[in-house]
Amino acid sequence: MGYEIMHWIDGRETAGESGQTQPIMNPATGGEVGTLHLGDAATVDQAVRVAAAAQADWGRVSLAKRTQILYRMRQLMIDHTDEIAVVISREHGKTLADAKGEIARGLETLEFATSITQDLKGGFSQNVSTGVDSHTLRQPLGVVAGITPFNFPAMVPFWMHPIAIATGNAFILKPSERDPSASNIVARLYQEAGLPDGVFQVVHGGKTVVDALSTHAGVSAVSFVGSTPIAKHVHATASAAGKRVQALGGANNHAVVMPDANIEFAASQVASGAFGSAGERCMAVPVAVTVGDSHEAFLAAIKAEAEKLTVGPGDDPSTDMPPVITPEARDRVIRMTDEAEQAGATIVVDGRGLVVEGYENGNFVGPTVITDLAADHPTYTEEVFGPVLVVMHVNNFDEAIALVNGSPFGNGTAIFTDSGHYARRFEDEVTVGMIGINVPIPTPVGYYSFGGWKDSLFGEHHAHGPEGVGFYTRQKAVTTRWPSQNETVESSMSFPTHD
Repeated sequence: MGYEIMHWIDGRETAGESGQTQPIMNPATGGEVGTLHLGDAATVDQAVRVAAAAQADWGRVSLAKRTQILYRMRQLMIDHTDEIAVVISREHGKTLADAKGEIARGLETLEFATSITQDLKGGFSQNVSTGVDSHTLRQPLGVVAGITPFNFPAMVPFWMHPIAIATGNAFILKPSERDPSASNIVARLYQEAGLPDGVFQVVHGGKTVVDALSTHAGVSAVSFVGSTPIAKHVHATASAAGKRVQALGGANNHAVVMPDANIEFAASQVASGAFGSAGERCMAVPVAVTVGDSHEAFLAAIKAEAEKLTVGPGDDPSTDMPPVITPEARDRVIRMTDEAEQAGATIVVDGRGLVVEGYENGNFVGPTVITDLAADHPTYTEEVFGPVLVVMHVNNFDEAIALVNGSPFGNGTAIFTDSGHYARRFEDEVTVGMIGINVPIPTPVGYYSFGGWKDSLFGEHHAHGPEGVGFYTRQKAVTTRWPSQNETVESSMSFPTHD
């Protein structure tokens, strides 16, 4: 039924030899829109062999020529934004505006990659010893892989492959099986931009493909973005296989609302963070922390914000909040709301039981606001990954810091305040990788690096920006001497010094 999505290997689509397929579903209608061909270890092996052969030549291409291809790719992505946004909305469910927004954010990293020359510069020191010079250079790793989640089928892969390709690597992408089409369009556009076949490839599949990429001897590094349990698995598996790994996991981000904050502004911003894209973002805001006497005013304001949202299909311009990705994701939101209510929590806004007319089989759940919940309840401590905002209340700033730092996650957090004193203390004292001050979703721009702390990141390198360059390259240090033909130097058995 519908269209077919195949692997992209060596510059063309191929169904592979596994014979396995799965349906591609539309979250708004609940109906099947296409068929995805799934790979296996043999598919991965084929892609790696092709990538290795292509990278041997690509790694010798001048940096100027590489960036020229990326410049062309940037324009092609702009030209095809509407096409890509439509397939993202159809397979993921998010609104067209949100899909275009993630493409634009992905282009930030592509733009960074076009000017990557500065970050690839080595150093040079003359006469470190008599007649001896030293310099450093950065070289590509070879074949690298990216494993990416369903919630950002364009942006998150773009955190990886432009930098990997710009630095001379060949890249194999394993996108989510839920919304695979955008990756194939990107592959086609890379080919149109002039990228040699085999430098960018797409292999579709599930755990079998993930494990094959994580253990294949021909893959030098693995980038991963997804849930914390799978991030731990990928990091452990690929590290044990001797690979460089960056694995970005889950989150449970807090937004602290101080008594001096503009409550209406804070509520509008937290609502955007909590309910945008149905809360299916690793930088979503599933927890608000009201400090002191801000609690009642914030509850009233966030209730008003939630209740005015229109829930519907992503291709309807009037939709503010789309469906979640699967029926299981919808049922998880409902179950966790049920469990919170059974534990004595107050359901301020109830998203359960929502039915969108004409889309009765869609994965819809309304925005939900919960308060009066114990700090050890799973609806607060776990990543719901849906349109649920838990509002916790504390007495003072120190208690807010303790609550934020008590989470096992450390991805992003925000504070809403008019106080420079509290803002500065907040950015200094929270044990979190990305911080927003009066900004709900503090995702860094493409020329900075993205990554959290604690159970939100496994590995030493954050994504994109300068740390991305460091991840996809390795440094050499070269020491040179050019003696004259007539120069004689006596041999010495002692350790060399800089005299």
